[in-house]
Amino acid sequence: MLPVPGRFILALWLLVALGMPARAFESRADYAFVMDAETGVVLYEKNADAPMSPASMSKLMTVLMVFEALRDGAVQPESKFFVSDDAWRRGGSASGGSTMFLNARSKVSVLDLLRGVIVQSGNDACIALAEGLAGSEEAFADMMTQRGIELGLRNSVFANSTGLPDPNHKMSARDLGHLARIIVQEFSTYYPLFSERAFTWNGIRQTNRNPLLYADIGADGLKTGHTKESGYGLVASAEQGGRRLIIVLNGMTSKRARAAEARKIMNYGFRSFTSEVLVESGDIITQLPVWHGRKSSVSLAPDRLFKIIVPRGGMRRMAATVTYEKPVLAPIKKGDTLGVLRITLPGLLPQEMPLVAAEDVARGGMIRRAFDGLGYLLFGD
Repeated sequence: MLPVPGRFILALWLLVALGMPARAFESRADYAFVMDAETGVVLYEKNADAPMSPASMSKLMTVLMVFEALRDGAVQPESKFFVSDDAWRRGGSASGGSTMFLNARSKVSVLDLLRGVIVQSGNDACIALAEGLAGSEEAFADMMTQRGIELGLRNSVFANSTGLPDPNHKMSARDLGHLARIIVQEFSTYYPLFSERAFTWNGIRQTNRNPLLYADIGADGLKTGHTKESGYGLVASAEQGGRRLIIVLNGMTSKRARAAEARKIMNYGFRSFTSEVLVESGDIITQLPVWHGRKSSVSLAPDRLFKIIVPRGGMRRMAATVTYEKPVLAPIKKGDTLGVLRITLPGLLPQEMPLVAAEDVARGGMIRRAFDGLGYLLFGD
C-alpha cells in the first residue's frame, strides 16, 4: 500500500540578519520595471502589467523580428529593401516625425535600416523593414502580435511597426523588459548596434537618443520613446561588475526628467541588490525517502549553478524549502527532476531551481516492496 499522493514541503533552513530596514524605493514614472538580466528576478515594478502606449519603445519588437530573420537566414545584413512611397510619406522627412531621411524608391541594406531604427528611431526605416519582410506594414504588425504571444508578451498588441499613436497599439512595461532581455541574451552579434552613438544617412548625422549611453554607468542600449499620449519613456540595459540590469520607465514629463529618473532607477538596482551563488551544480541539497527501491532514499542536487538575487544590507530574511510530489517511487534515473528548491526573500518573488536525482535508484524486489507497504500501514509517512 502506498501513501496518498500530494505535495510535500521540506524546510531546509532559515537565515535572519537584523539591521535597519531600507527605505522603500518609489519611482516617479507612471510605469516602471527593473529586472536582473541573468536570473530574470524582478527588483522593482510599478503598474508593470498595465497596457500602455509604448511609442518608439515598441520598435524593439520590429528590431527583434529582423534579428530573428537574420538568424534564421531569411535575409542577410546586405540584403536590400525597397523604400516605398508610403514609407517615405508616412515615415520620412515630410512626416515631421522621427526619420532616417530615406529617399523614396531607393534600395537600402537591412543593416543600414536597422541602424536607422536603433540609432535614429526612423519611422521610414521601420516601415521599409516591415514591407520588406511581410509585404505590408499591416501584415507585419499581425506577425509581431503573434510572435509576441509565442514569446509570452501577455499585454502586447501591435498595430504598426513604428509605435506611432494608435488606440490598438499597446505594450506593458513587463513585456518591454522581457523583450529587451531576449534581445540582449540571444542576439549578441547585433546587440552592439544599440550602443552606437551616432549614424549618418543621406548626409545627415543623428545621435542616439538614449541618455544613459552618455552617463558613464555601464549602459549600452536599448530604446527611447515619446508621444504626447505616452510621455517620455526608456528601455535601457547596463552592466556593472558582471551584473546586467534591464529597466523600463514611461510617462515622464520631459527628456531631462526621463534621464534623471532612468539614472536613479538604474543606480537603485545596482546599489540595493547583489548576486550570490547559492549552490553549485551537483551540490547535494537534501535526501528524499524512496518507496519500493533498493535504496531507502535519493539525493537531490541542482543540475546547474543556482545564482540568486539578494537585497544588499538592511533587514534580511532568507528561507529555503524543497517542494516535491510524494510518494517518490523507484526506479529513479540520475537526472530525473524530483523537486524544486525555493528561496524567499522580503520584497522579491520566490526564486526557484529544479532539483534532480543525483544517483540511480533501482526498483527493489518483492520483499522490499512488501516491507515498504507494511511500514506505511504501521507508521504512515
